[in-house]
Amino acid sequence: MHSSRGGDVLVFTRTTGYRHDSIPAGAVALAELAAAAGLTPETTEDPAAFTPERLDRCAAVVLLSTTGTVLTDEGRTAFEAYVRGGGGLLVVHAAANAEPDWPFYGELLGTRFAGHPPLQPGTVCVDDPAHPATAPLPARWSWTDEWYEYTTHPRASGVHVLASADETSYEGGTLGADHPLVWCREAAPDRGRVLFTALGHAVEAYADPAFRAHLAGALQWVTGG
Repeated sequence: MHSSRGGDVLVFTRTTGYRHDSIPAGAVALAELAAAAGLTPETTEDPAAFTPERLDRCAAVVLLSTTGTVLTDEGRTAFEAYVRGGGGLLVVHAAANAEPDWPFYGELLGTRFAGHPPLQPGTVCVDDPAHPATAPLPARWSWTDEWYEYTTHPRASGVHVLASADETSYEGGTLGADHPLVWCREAAPDRGRVLFTALGHAVEAYADPAFRAHLAGALQWVTGG
């Protein structure tokens, strides 16, 4: 864990766009996983939580399917300082569609959400079996989700891809043989650890042992564990 930070995990669930039915189940799951890791979870919809003082106590912030503009200008300033100061950030599913007019967030993520084909089963392929977020998963993992498309290819921004979609396993993919779904950004001199997973649409996902292990590993990594 980042030595100068506290042990809180702030799970932020505010939406000003589409709201996923799975947010309550996701918030409960993330709180359980944080507690199991010895961290103190707090779930909030309140953008006023994004202050330098509050974020200073956080080992990680989780943006759980947040959509639209969810932070105030003051919150953005505090959040950017937190990430640049080495904070941990876990971005889950529709949070790829948050803060659409804030360039810093897009750069942090590496791309933006562009859409998805209908919810359907497919295959997740693990690119990095050594990473805590993907180590618990089989090399080829059968999973049902919204297979996200992006405005630009994530790899173009220099992210480290952890898992990809096998587009031959479902209908409607457009990225071809290299279709990232989960990636991370190692702590650069001016930012903390950031991990994005495109997975997590369905309510039942958050009760699934493999998906929970994926989230637990992601949380472990962003908090420096």
